[in-house]
Amino acid sequence: MSMYRNAIWFLNGIHHYTRKGYEAASKDFEPQDLNVSVVGRSFMVTGANSGIGRATAMAIAKKGGTVHMVCRNRDKAEEARTDIVNESGNTEVYIHIVDMSQTRKVWEFAEAFKKEYPSLNVLINNAGCMVHKRELTAEGLEKNFATNTMGVYILTQTLIPLLQKSRDPRVITVSSGGMLVQKLRVDDLQSEKGYFDGVMIYAQNKRQQVVLTQHWAKANPVIHFSVMHPGWVDTPAVSSSMPQFHHMMGDRLRGVEQGADTVVWLALSRVASRTCSGQFFQDRKPVPVHLPLAWTHSSAEEIQSFVTQLETLAKAIQLQPDVDLNGPLSPSRPQFV
Repeated sequence: MSMYRNAIWFLNGIHHYTRKGYEAASKDFEPQDLNVSVVGRSFMVTGANSGIGRATAMAIAKKGGTVHMVCRNRDKAEEARTDIVNESGNTEVYIHIVDMSQTRKVWEFAEAFKKEYPSLNVLINNAGCMVHKRELTAEGLEKNFATNTMGVYILTQTLIPLLQKSRDPRVITVSSGGMLVQKLRVDDLQSEKGYFDGVMIYAQNKRQQVVLTQHWAKANPVIHFSVMHPGWVDTPAVSSSMPQFHHMMGDRLRGVEQGADTVVWLALSRVASRTCSGQFFQDRKPVPVHLPLAWTHSSAEEIQSFVTQLETLAKAIQLQPDVDLNGPLSPSRPQFV
């Protein structure tokens, strides 16, 4: 990754990803797009107790939608749910406690959800993490990859049959413009080679999400898939995982509602469902997934290799004996290396 391209990306970000960028872009928004009621439609939002996820859940609840909040921390989830119900007047808000880094638990949750609920109209993959040291989950997966890629893959893949049976189904994944400086690395999905840079690993995971979204859009024409960049947003996650960036950008960062705007637009508006499936959005518009002249494009073979690796990992996790992920590892369990 050349310093030159990083600099170009950052300058572009200052122009488009900040609060000012949102204010400029929003002048072209059509207010009528969100003048909708979604009573009777159900929405699942991961990471729904803070930041962009919470703002998204709030906006959907205010429009009458049924909201399934998928959160890791029960106390924070209950607190967020109380606020959402009180402010929206909508009691159709449900909590599901799932840690997106625990891949088998994600799969078990999705399987149980399919049995319990007759439909799911919209899945919003928002939860994510940025860990700066290489650490493995109990299942032997690198933690950023487990949360940002495998969790999203397993949850989406398992819920596709339920989405397909539902009216106007959509899947929206919250990615990042940081992925523009990363090419999909199919030979090192879990960042075992070279220097471990948490920010770049996160950006690599976000590139993986974009590639997955394009793959899913081709494979499942009934469902509308999209991936989006919220801009640079002032969230608890950004302040804790990127404190220097958070401090440097200060009040130039977007508010959470501004960051959530395109997610909400993609989830609720009729206009969004008429756009081409599989695209990358920023401020309600599809934008390129590569910088000009960038060598971040992947071949069909590379994409197939990536998807096959995810399928193989998913199958191995599904076949593992049921163990307590918080307890000691069973020596007989297959480990990924």
